[in-house]
Amino acid sequence: MIVEHTTAELRKRIKRWREMNQRIALVPTMGNLHAGHIALVKQAHKLADRVVVSIFVNPLQFGPKEDFGAYPRTPDADRLQLAVAGTDLLFIPEVEEVYPDGMDAATRVEVPALSSILDGASRPGHFVGVSTVVVKLFNMVQPDLAIFGEKDYQQLLVIRRMTADLCLPIEIVGHPTVRELDGLALSSRNQYLTKVERAQASLLQRVLRQTAYALRDGSRDFNALQKQAVGQLAADGFKPDYVEIRQAETLAAPTADDARFVVLGAAWLGKARLIDNVPLDVRAPEERTVVLSRPETVG
Repeated sequence: MIVEHTTAELRKRIKRWREMNQRIALVPTMGNLHAGHIALVKQAHKLADRVVVSIFVNPLQFGPKEDFGAYPRTPDADRLQLAVAGTDLLFIPEVEEVYPDGMDAATRVEVPALSSILDGASRPGHFVGVSTVVVKLFNMVQPDLAIFGEKDYQQLLVIRRMTADLCLPIEIVGHPTVRELDGLALSSRNQYLTKVERAQASLLQRVLRQTAYALRDGSRDFNALQKQAVGQLAADGFKPDYVEIRQAETLAAPTADDARFVVLGAAWLGKARLIDNVPLDVRAPEERTVVLSRPETVG
């Protein structure tokens, strides 16, 4: 596995592959890799000749009270996992490489319709940081396709909309959420959970599924369903941020005539802010998901 730290050296490698007419996939990450990330890498190998993985903890997407400094960093373990997964190139830029003139002076990219709702309302500026760094990574790597996990559903829609609006010639591929056996979505932040909290954590997914089942069974009292879900989470020790039912393609407010929904939720459990979602097509009974064949240690 090749490891590069600068855009100049990265582009030299990419140029050689381009000269060989090879298809290139990018998997952007912030490191602290788990089985969910490796699933993205494996999917990338199926779709491209070369797989580039980036590890960059992007300070621009963290708010002043968020965990940028404490965000878990496991570079040695990450390199080993990626090498075993057959990654062709690992790109690990420094902050100065991505923001050479500092973040305050950096050009920003925003998707207004999608960036200020849901997680964007709870984390102002977060999606501006995400879209900005993803555009920069896209321009550094210039991949044919990029793969993102569907656990971060809103982020995936932001990136798809941004890519389309900016006419970027990159295919955006979503990969189904990878879960523990009890349904908890894999996340680097799961390691913040205590043993007791970990036993509770899968309730978020169950509550979202219950809401989706009610929609599938014909309920269209969206406000009542959302309120019931928030109440159930609060009663079981969570500090709910939101549970929202939205149109699956646009995240707009749903109507009774819609067929495709997504139920999104975010809630604090101790020090961990958990997010999850359940996409639902009322014309098809099962949403896509990936369940691990055995419990996996996250982190």
